[in-house]
Amino acid sequence: MLSALRSEAAFIVATITTAVMYTIGEVWFHDLSNPLVLTGLFAWIFGSMIWSAFAAVRHADGLAELLGEPYGTLILTISVISIEVSVIAAIMLTGEASPTLARDTMLAVLMIVMNGMVGVALLIGGIRYREQAYNLDGARSFLAVLIMLATIALILPRFTTSTDDPSLTSAQAILFSVATVALYGVFLGIQTVRHSGFFLSPELPVSVDNETAHAGHATGSVGFHAVMLVLTLLPIVLLSKKLAILIDTGIAALAAPLALGGVLVALLVLSPEGLAAFRAAAENRLQRAVNICLGSALATIGLTVPAVLAIGLLTDTHVVLGLGGTELVLLVLTLILSMMTFGGAKTNILQGAIHLVLFFVYMVLIFDP
Repeated sequence: MLSALRSEAAFIVATITTAVMYTIGEVWFHDLSNPLVLTGLFAWIFGSMIWSAFAAVRHADGLAELLGEPYGTLILTISVISIEVSVIAAIMLTGEASPTLARDTMLAVLMIVMNGMVGVALLIGGIRYREQAYNLDGARSFLAVLIMLATIALILPRFTTSTDDPSLTSAQAILFSVATVALYGVFLGIQTVRHSGFFLSPELPVSVDNETAHAGHATGSVGFHAVMLVLTLLPIVLLSKKLAILIDTGIAALAAPLALGGVLVALLVLSPEGLAAFRAAAENRLQRAVNICLGSALATIGLTVPAVLAIGLLTDTHVVLGLGGTELVLLVLTLILSMMTFGGAKTNILQGAIHLVLFFVYMVLIFDP
């Protein structure tokens, strides 16, 4: 009994936090002018949500191990993206309108994943093993779809002329969303059914790689993990509204750049997957790290963009997706470097260092554009 309670401590803490914030804690949000109150509430809620996100990913991995593919990949992807969409939607609909939040969050996800996470993973692997191998066909598939969707979602709106700013018309939003979901669906079919071998390590038999991909996460039945996954995600969704209030208030009080909100959302969503990617690289399973990193980036564009555009259309919320000049350069440079990094048979420490430098440049430009 005690061991079961300890294993689900994240869910218990998040549930208690949610109950407190929606009852006696409501009064705390009426006056957030005190920096100590604002900081304390943010640390409490953000910490609970991150801990709960780790638990949700653990249950999703448990289902992936028990059900196998393609269901495992779909469950894990939908779980992570549901967290991202719920937080973005809460911030979009809370307080003053933030038309660039979705764009800033997606750019932050791409920069953190494809430069920060990839850089650290390659650095860890390069230090420990000098060179690491991965499946070139899988990486090329990821990048081909990612480049296409990133261009449609974040670059093309900057150059369309039907609106006065880098946004989409209703017709464009609907058509681009349908095309994005359709292409992502084709990719999932390739990844999980038709060409699943592209995403397995070239140095391991298929059975071994499949067994190690999710090893050690399943601790109960399919029903147990399914129920706990939903229950663990629920406090995150409910706490998103409270976190949105704190982020809006904090950014205004500190006169911080609006893009910082996107970075915070990205860090919340990506923390569990980031640690999983680093652990895989340290265990010389670079293919697992590649699948996690590039899969996270692709899922963000493939699923978050249509969801955000749908929310904007249904709630009449203005959504700006087109990047500014500086951000556009960073995205294009990231995509070019990624093509070069994953254009050979093996990776090394130099490639990790290059991606980390670009990530450092991105973080500097957020605060000093």
